[in-house]
Amino acid sequence: MKELQELNSVRAIDAFIHDHPLSFVYISRQDCSVCHAVLPKLRSLLEDYPQIRLGLVDAEAARDIASEFLIFSVPALLLFVNGKELIREGRFVQFDSLRTQIDRIYEAYAT
Repeated sequence: MKELQELNSVRAIDAFIHDHPLSFVYISRQDCSVCHAVLPKLRSLLEDYPQIRLGLVDAEAARDIASEFLIFSVPALLLFVNGKELIREGRFVQFDSLRTQIDRIYEAYAT
């Protein structure tokens, strides 16, 4: 499974995105059953992309992230490339479509 880094504030998320040119931020809550089902699938998918770093955010612990990143429901999956958000998925993720999008981006940006 893909290693993940826990992020507990907007500042930590910003630093994570800044420090890693290919960064995936997964925003969830402890009481979200969909979140718990999606995370293992995402971690497995990202194993194929070694240069993408994965950050995990508990929306309850970092309440101000919702307004900062315009998150209206969880889980929220955000892929940043060089600090710019290129993919945003939420709630019910189509993993085949997500893989296709990531493939295209990874091919263009991974070095």
